[in-house]
Amino acid sequence: MLLLQQAINGVMLGAVYVTMAVAFTLTIGVLNFLNFTIPALFMVSGMIGWSAATNGLPFGLSGPMHWAPALLIGMISAALMSMLIERLSYRYLKARHGDATEHAIPLVSSLGFLLIIENLVRVRFGTDMRGFASPFQGLSFSVGGILVSIPQLASLALSLVTVLLLSWLLRASKVGRAIRAIAENPDAAAIVGVDVRRIVPVVFAATGLLCGLAASIYALNYGEVSPAMGDDIGTKAIAGMVLGGLGSIWGAIAGGLLVGLTEAFSIQVFGSDAIQASVWGLLLIVMILRPQGLFGHNAIGKGKL
Repeated sequence: MLLLQQAINGVMLGAVYVTMAVAFTLTIGVLNFLNFTIPALFMVSGMIGWSAATNGLPFGLSGPMHWAPALLIGMISAALMSMLIERLSYRYLKARHGDATEHAIPLVSSLGFLLIIENLVRVRFGTDMRGFASPFQGLSFSVGGILVSIPQLASLALSLVTVLLLSWLLRASKVGRAIRAIAENPDAAAIVGVDVRRIVPVVFAATGLLCGLAASIYALNYGEVSPAMGDDIGTKAIAGMVLGGLGSIWGAIAGGLLVGLTEAFSIQVFGSDAIQASVWGLLLIVMILRPQGLFGHNAIGKGKL
């Protein structure tokens, strides 16, 4: 019974990891680089949502806001920031250096933005954990002695529905087909008429929205945010993405849930101090036995969505 309870807890915990892993997957599957600004976007969305809910909008535009519009503002802010980063880093470097931007320069520039954003937030808000007044904390129901948290269950459902909708849009919509064409071969996509300059910002905006959704799920379930919240969640989301297979959205779902399960069972068996060793130990084992991940293949970064 205890193991089943931990399995339920692990699956629920995986909701945040799934959404963040898909955000990483979207960038690496289309643009073929690891976007290190994703943990920063996750953190910024949570902190802006907390600030709007606690202090209101800046310049006295409003008083403290309801949690729903506050978190929505955080999501929109993450999307806008992601598009700004695309404009200042990826697009500028692509225009100036061409193919030289594959793959180190975007990776390093995104790492620079991560450090800048995190430190600016620390300067503005400090380093302390901030409590987010979630109206759903403590809501749960019991099934056969198994306790299920309603907010976590709703968050998992919302996360999976969002990811499935994204997967459908990538395959059924015109923009989605254009994104997949760029993922397959950006030069060939441009030759057949895909406007790469207009599609790439859509990828960054979608990445920001996914980070904002993950931050909202985190804030509502755990009732807290902090300038450091992106570091731990981001690294585990990367582990989930690699476990599932680089560029595979279905792999990101499986990998994120697997990381959540590993974390839950690690706490139960070894204690909280062993979480990182368990997650990354599992990753190393999978990489040795199946380097492409559970649902990946060897053509990393090309034609993966």
